Amino acid sequence: MADSVSPVKDKTLADRALRLLRDDILAVRLVPDERLRIAELQKRYDLGISPLREALLRLISEGLVVAEGQRGFAVASVSLEELQDLTRARIRIESLLVTEAIAMGDAEWEAGVVAAFHRLSLANLPGDHHDEKTTMYWESCHRAFHDALVAGCGSPWLLRMHAQMVDHSKRYRRIRLFHSVPAKELVRTVNDEHELLMKAMLARDTQRAVELVHSHLNNTATAVSSFWKPGVGV
Repeated sequence: MADSVSPVKDKTLADRALRLLRDDILAVRLVPDERLRIAELQKRYDLGISPLREALLRLISEGLVVAEGQRGFAVASVSLEELQDLTRARIRIESLLVTEAIAMGDAEWEAGVVAAFHRLSLANLPGDHHDEKTTMYWESCHRAFHDALVAGCGSPWLLRMHAQMVDHSKRYRRIRLFHSVPAKELVRTVNDEHELLMKAMLARDTQRAVELVHSHLNNTATAVSSFWKPGVGV
């Protein structure tokens, strides 16, 4: 089994800048409210001004970067209010996608769900945010599983909206890793939730699957909220 994320081939320097910046923001290596100075970003990524500016402008449209007038750019803030709003919005969209995937998904979709769950169940959950390799691999497996669940919905537009919300959720999930939560407790809880969700989807039990989406996403939001302190992880 591979233990790292597959390398990504970028079409342009702007695409590379976008990917690197987005990855660092979502992984909280660039923390909320941090100033994004072009000169520092040039050194960090070994890229020129033009691709970095283009990437920053694209990240503004995604809500991950904010423009500060003459002061330049900064990483978007996080807050409990946004987390709660994001969770409510994601529950609504994901419930719709799950319903559509159950109604429209074929045997290939089912196989994708099973394969993604198997890969995720074998991935070690990181004990803290310092374990970057384990964290990156688990995050990639987790994202692939949730993507697989909704992949059969048949709507590229809804999938794009879902992908953006999942990206924003990743920043908040990282907050959990800034605290000393025993990994074995998280593994047991998270793995059980994922398995129940997979089984409901494959059984075409729409009501049960939607209920599990609600509880799974709310559980993550509640866990993050319970650790929340002003400036956490910053």
